[in-house]
Amino acid sequence: MEIKQVRLIYFSPTGTTQKILESIAKGIAVEDVKHIDLTFPAGARQTIPPFSDELAIIGAPVYGGRLPVDAINRFKRIKARNTAAVVIVVYGNREFEDALLELKNLAIELGFNPVAGGAFIGEHSFATKDTPIAHGRPDRLDVRKAMDLGARIKDKITALQSPDARVDLEIPGRFPYEGGPRSLAVSPVIDKDLCTVCGTCATVCPTAAISMNECMSHNSELCIRCCACIKICPAGARVWEDSTMKYFANWLHENCSARKEPQIFGIDV
Repeated sequence: MEIKQVRLIYFSPTGTTQKILESIAKGIAVEDVKHIDLTFPAGARQTIPPFSDELAIIGAPVYGGRLPVDAINRFKRIKARNTAAVVIVVYGNREFEDALLELKNLAIELGFNPVAGGAFIGEHSFATKDTPIAHGRPDRLDVRKAMDLGARIKDKITALQSPDARVDLEIPGRFPYEGGPRSLAVSPVIDKDLCTVCGTCATVCPTAAISMNECMSHNSELCIRCCACIKICPAGARVWEDSTMKYFANWLHENCSARKEPQIFGIDV
């Protein structure tokens, strides 16, 4: 089976999942690569034709060992016809737990045929300068491993006799799934002395939780704590003041500092 088209389908508030998927596609080395970015509300409303003979690479971050609910809801707008797929999750150096199994099962539900999977590491959303957690990841080594995975995926799919050939992809995890992000109606706060009301934070919010008027406001009920607004703010005006969030960041910094490496499934390494 020849790979002629690659479609990157992702929910990636801080860009780490997108970077891994792009690196895998680079390793596959096919010219026809298109992005289906479901991160932002506008992208989530786009019309997506059914997939058929493309290779889909589907990616999402891990929140509390599970897929983000918003990512699941947006992925469910996609339909496929036994389309070969690679499922990828990116987690912040703690554990990916049931998230990759959840993504594999969701892909099958949507009509995809998962042929390989991977769990990569990205800088944790809660990481700060004072509490680094997987700082700078995915780094050059991660990108190299993602590209190598792409080359191996290409070899595997080329060896398939037919696009309809089913692949028994074994992914670790538990079902029913456990974990998931805690229910907390909290959001980053704005340092009004630093905020320039540039609106950059509103443009990167995946749930439109940030509004821009004469000042910036934030709907805590919509916030998924992806921290994209904190990481993108050019003035450093968005910060966490909530004690629970500070506790999580400190705990992760103290207990999840040892470097973890990507795990690959369905491909001989």
